[in-house]
Order: sequence, then structure tokens, then C-alpha cells
Amino acid sequence: MTKITADNLGRGAFVYIRQSTADQLLNNPESRRRQYGLANRARQLGWTTVEVIDDDLGRSGGGIKRPGFERLLAAICEGRVGAVFAIEASRLARNGRDWHTLIEFCGLVGTVIVDEDGIYDPRHPNDRLLHGMKGTMSELELSLFRQRSQEALKQKARRGALFLSVAAGYVRAGRDRIEKDPNQRVQEALSLIFAKFTELQSVRQVHVWLRDEGIVLPVACHRAAEERSIVWRLPLYNTVHNILTNPVYAGAYAFGRTMSKVSVKDGRKRVDRGLRRPQSEWDVLLKDQHEGYITWSEFERNQRVIANNATGKGSAVTGAVRRGELLLAGLLRCGHCGRKLYVGYGGKAGRYYCQGALVNHGTARCISFGGLRADNAVGTQVLRVLKPLGIDAAVKALAAQTGETSAAQRQLDLALQEAHFAAAHARGNMMLSIPPIVWWRASWSAAGMRRCRLCIGSRARLPSSRRRSRRPWARRSGST
Repeated sequence: MTKITADNLGRGAFVYIRQSTADQLLNNPESRRRQYGLANRARQLGWTTVEVIDDDLGRSGGGIKRPGFERLLAAICEGRVGAVFAIEASRLARNGRDWHTLIEFCGLVGTVIVDEDGIYDPRHPNDRLLHGMKGTMSELELSLFRQRSQEALKQKARRGALFLSVAAGYVRAGRDRIEKDPNQRVQEALSLIFAKFTELQSVRQVHVWLRDEGIVLPVACHRAAEERSIVWRLPLYNTVHNILTNPVYAGAYAFGRTMSKVSVKDGRKRVDRGLRRPQSEWDVLLKDQHEGYITWSEFERNQRVIANNATGKGSAVTGAVRRGELLLAGLLRCGHCGRKLYVGYGGKAGRYYCQGALVNHGTARCISFGGLRADNAVGTQVLRVLKPLGIDAAVKALAAQTGETSAAQRQLDLALQEAHFAAAHARGNMMLSIPPIVWWRASWSAAGMRRCRLCIGSRARLPSSRRRSRRPWARRSGST
């Protein structure tokens, strides 16, 4: 007895098409052709109304939001679907929630499920059991694929040979090695960032200085249709921060610096990727793997400075220098509870105070005192120590200012050299693409035009009495 009834044929046939990734869309068109071919099979089985749902191309079936699948479920609940066509169970869903929801809805309204192996009616216990097992196997298959690929990636990463992308300032040297970019402009731009951070001790101040000087930074550009290239852009704060916190610039290979966090939102799985992990939890860290722009000790020192510059990260963090008149903001701690003193401004001078006991225990503040006397005492001692070094400090300040100007000028000079080289390269390619006789005629014509303009300009600068007409009939009329 056939499982396709007149009621099923009276409703529409829905063909669900899905491929999991963009790479499959690019490199596996045969699977997509097989899925679209199910529309012809539906017509051969007797359906006149066939609707194709391909909204989920490039989406995984592992539980993320799929608008095409949700449209299919809505159509089933409305009673408009007589059959659901898919080449296999894994195309419909790879997680138990979506799969069993589909079977349940199809069983309630009498919709059959058709794949390349046969026709199934979820109202029949045997078909329901078989499809339940297919959904479970599909979900297990996805888990096995993911586990195998992740273990293979980790195995390659443990050897320091896995490079999913290459940071700006480095290029691939073979399949499993990187080296410094031979472009001198790229190298000097990155070295300038680390030198300025050593001087300014703040990511934000380095970013502000680069923007004020108009210095552009190299950014790795990855496009599907083109190979990796370097583009130059004015820096964002995140660009500077990522360069200063990336261990690749210290000659180290690191894998597993970020993680993904899975949560449930609106009844769907949500994956937040790119969350940073502490260095102690990185999967792989191999030092001295390639030539770096700084040493590992400099990298660790930079990370401590960046961490201590954070504000609002607990009482143990020093914090960055804040605005205000008081000299010791963020540097003093309470002798009773050990917490950092707060700074308050009111009246003629500011005050230092601690309210740790008030916040945590509901008692009075630990201490509170005016800032003038403390700042004067500390300032006097600092000036006493620095006074013998005043001339040396002034000379170093002038040298630093000159160095800033020369560094910015050096970047502009390198950019100009690169532009000249690119223009010469483009001109050479154009000369090779144009026939020699055409290029010679164009050059001769251009040279002639330049000479004409020079002649006209020189005659225009002569006095009117010395200008002579070059018309022969004018000379003849003047001689008679």
C-alpha cells in the first residue's frame, strides 16, 4: 500500500535544501544540484505544486537559527505541506530538538517525509522509530566530525605548524613556517608601535599619537577571490591593542587564545566566539619559533603594563592615570583595609579618602585627609631627586621630540618610496602591454605638446615690441 494519499497530493510538496558552510557552497556544487533535483522527483510522484526552500544555504543544522527551517515548520502547522523532500536526514536537522519537532508536527498533520531511500509516514510506529534513529545518527555524525577536525587541528598546532591566518608583518615561508615581511615600511611601522608604547606606557596614548601624526598601519586583508594583501589604514584602538597583545610579534606561536561560549537565547543556541582566555589556559604556547619584533620578556612587561592600566578591575589593579589636580590619585592605599584611596574634589582642594569599610561593612570611612599637604611633601621630594638630572632630562626631552618628528617623517618617506615603486611598476606593465610603435608615437606626441607649451609660454613672457609674428604673409607685407 502506498503511503502517498490523495490528501498528500492535494497539498504542496516542499523541498528543503541546505549546505552547512560557505566553503561547501563554493567547492561542492554537485550536492546542491542533487538537492534541487528533488523537485523533479516530487513532480514525478504526482505533485503539481512544488516549493523549494533554500534560505539556509551556508547554515549549519546543529541548532543555530535557520529561517528556512522555521518557515517549513510554519507551513506544516498550517496544513499546507503534503510531503517534505530532502536527500537525507542530516539536511533537515543535525540536532535532536529540531529533528523530533519536525517528526512530531508531520505526524500530527499527516505529512510524509521523502528522501533518496524511501517514503516515510511519521504516523506509523516503524517509520517513526526509523526516522528517530536516523536523526540520532545524524547528530552523532556531526559530533564525530567536529571532534576529529578539532583534534587534527590541535595535533598540528602542537608542532607550531597551524596557521589559519598570518598577522600583518609576517608572510608564509612554506606550508608550516612564517617569517618577517620583507617590506621595510611594514617592519618599521610595527617597530614604531612597540617603541612608542615603551615611551608612553599606554595603548590609548599610542593610538592618539598615531592618529595625530597621521601615521597609517598595515592591516592584513583576506578576500575569497584574491590572495592575502596588505592595506594601509589609520589605526583604530583595537588595531593597536591587538598588535601589542599578540604573542606572534614576540616570536612565539600561540594557539587557543580565545574560546567560544554557548548560551540559549530565545529558545535557540547562541555561540559567542572570540572570548579571550588567560595565558595559563592557552592550548599551545611555543616560544622562539620565529624572528620577533620584540623579545618575550618585553612582551610580558607590556602585558603587565596593559593589565595595570585597566580601571575598575578590582582593588589590586593600579589603574591608569586619571584626570584631576591631585598628584597621587590611584597610588595611595588605605593603611586599615589596604584598598585604594578614592579622590574627591570640592572647595579649594581635593581630598583622599577610603570608604571600603563603609561599602563592605556599613561602618564609617577608614581615613580622610586633604591633598595639599601630601602632594606638596611628595612633590618636594621628587623635585629634590630630579634636580641634579634636570639638564640631562631636558636634553633627552629635546631628543625625544626630535625622534618623534623623524619617526613620523620616516613613515611618510617610506610611503612615498612605495608609491613611486608602485607607479614605476604600473608604468612598466603598461609599456609591455602596448605595442612599441604606439608607445613611441604617444611619447613623441606628448613631448611635442610639452615643447609647444614651453614655446608659447616663453613668447608670452617677451615684451610686445620683441614679439615677432611667425606668419610668412605678415613678414611679406611688412617688407614692402
